[in-house]
Amino acid sequence: MLMTNSFDIANLISRMPSAHILCVGDLMLDRFVTGIVDRVSPEAPIPVLEVKDEAVMIGGAGNVVRNLVAFGATAELVAVIGEDAEGAELSALLNEILGATAHLVASAGRRTTIKTRFMTGSQQLLRADYEAQGALDDGIREELHAFAAERLPECDALILSDYGKGVLCPRQISDLIALARKANKPVIVDPRGTDYSVYRGASLLTPNLNELAQASGLPVVGDAAVAAACHQIITMCGVGGVLATRSEQGMSLVSEDDVYHLSARAR
Repeated sequence: MLMTNSFDIANLISRMPSAHILCVGDLMLDRFVTGIVDRVSPEAPIPVLEVKDEAVMIGGAGNVVRNLVAFGATAELVAVIGEDAEGAELSALLNEILGATAHLVASAGRRTTIKTRFMTGSQQLLRADYEAQGALDDGIREELHAFAAERLPECDALILSDYGKGVLCPRQISDLIALARKANKPVIVDPRGTDYSVYRGASLLTPNLNELAQASGLPVVGDAAVAAACHQIITMCGVGGVLATRSEQGMSLVSEDDVYHLSARAR
């Protein structure tokens, strides 16, 4: 069944204040360095940024929590930080968000992920990433799982925010989805990579258009093609549905039986 723009977004948003959401995923610190460029370095053919301002924001899974709270929901975050200044800064920033609770596990020897963007006007000149690579050790992974298992019964849904930084390894993903299914809680996944079978059993995946094309191996130009690619993911990976975000083209919500194409409106 094809339905276009018949999804009652306003009604869903109005119900957000009653929602209590658990989010597990990769947490990071987004740092923005902005300034003016009016000359080229004499040392190399690169612009010189005269720094005027610096700002930090909660990124990754923390940004998901911020957005949930902005819509009125109550949110809980389970994530990992390093035993460093940036980890402490992230913890302090999360404590300032009314309506959010953070259950953070500090991992010795693993640095907090930082993404620093150097900007002039609306132009990004460079992004520098500091991040840990590889899977978490078993003790940290088990501690994260224990936090999630303790809090999930009090929540209405589970969000897995996967940025490929090690918190959501395939085993952890499988264990968390099984935990949620046993508790009869929906699981929404912001996926990573091209093998979405690791999210088998999830209720909904939310890839962007490029991610959908890579994971499905199909073209994604036009509504019909997007719907076909979503159905391919549903069939191949054993998930309940796909919400494909399509930038200025809006988004498409596809389940086994229904397709909704929602247009974007400029604001």
